[in-house]
Amino acid sequence: MTSSVFTSKLAPAADICVGLAILSVVLLSVLGNGLVLVICYRRRKKMVGSELLCVNLAVVDFLGCICFYPFSMLSSFHHAWLGGYFTCIYYGLGCYIFGLCGMFTIAAISVIRYLKTCYSLVYAAWLEKANIRLLCCFIWLVAVLWSSFPLFGWGQYVPEPYGLSCTVAWTGYHTSAKDAFYVICSFACFTLLPVLLILASQCQILSRVSRFSHSLSTKGISNNLRRTERQLSMMFFCISLGFVIAWAPYAIVSFLYIFHKEKRYMAPEGFVFPALFAKSSHIYNPFIYFYFNKTFQRELRRLLLTVLQRLRGNRVGVHFDQSVPPQYPIQIQLQEQDPSRKREIDLSHDRSRSKSKAKDLQSGKSHISGRVVYTCWASTPKNVSIVLDNKRANGSLPVSI
Repeated sequence: MTSSVFTSKLAPAADICVGLAILSVVLLSVLGNGLVLVICYRRRKKMVGSELLCVNLAVVDFLGCICFYPFSMLSSFHHAWLGGYFTCIYYGLGCYIFGLCGMFTIAAISVIRYLKTCYSLVYAAWLEKANIRLLCCFIWLVAVLWSSFPLFGWGQYVPEPYGLSCTVAWTGYHTSAKDAFYVICSFACFTLLPVLLILASQCQILSRVSRFSHSLSTKGISNNLRRTERQLSMMFFCISLGFVIAWAPYAIVSFLYIFHKEKRYMAPEGFVFPALFAKSSHIYNPFIYFYFNKTFQRELRRLLLTVLQRLRGNRVGVHFDQSVPPQYPIQIQLQEQDPSRKREIDLSHDRSRSKSKAKDLQSGKSHISGRVVYTCWASTPKNVSIVLDNKRANGSLPVSI
């Protein structure tokens, strides 16, 4: 394979734009799918079986953008494919594996949602976590096996017509019978059939949910279960539709390139926009999750609050003791914040230590809510023991801001 096929067929300015577009896809996908994976890990004990497929889809999008897209991005800035033939095989094989995994996962989500919506009583036992895990393993196994055929002479991985990416050699349809078989099966069995399953299942789900909602509304019944089911159906419909719309232009262009590979039929620029549009499918799903799923919204708020509390670290507190007469100045204290530690107050323990409280204040050390607090500056009146006893009797505690 000559080095000319690894050089960019685009203008230098277009190469930079392609690199920036891929960089944006990588950053948004890593951020969005990373949040999805963190939230799913936090609520891993509460997850149902079908949600494991969403986790599998997030793993596909997250790892695909980290492991493969940086090669295409750096090659765009370099105006030529980096690494030659071996990195081209690595990129084409990896992207094809992850692309098939994403398509099979969405097809499985659509079929399982169809079974749960229309035949929940019949197939309820098959939709447990153990079976879903086996299904995820089967998806990865099929994707790896089928993508490995070009390594053994059935098809091959070659640079894209614009020179900054690698994929299956769709023009191999004309070279040999084995390549033609691989190309036709890739389109018929591993592209067209999953897309038809996705569209048919989602249409049946929407029809069934619409009829069910209409029957309840005619009877004057309105409940939260119907609204939740509609939101879930719309969420998975948007996920499936977004994936199909994103990859449809690239599949159509690749299919046309099988029969018309001359430049007068298909210019290199004609592959750039469908390829970039297909890569953008990795950033849709997190936004769809957070928009439709209230559980993801609550977990995201809790996660952000936890991160903000940990970033705050130590703080300086002002301690107002309302039981001290006004002539005494305000007591300023340095207090270490530990948001993960729970406050435990033992009344019997406090009574046994009430007599040693005055001695601790005179030595510059006090205890508030079971935690040691060191006084930066304070006044210690002579009748401090009387003040502390009155404070305990009234049930008032010092306030720290």
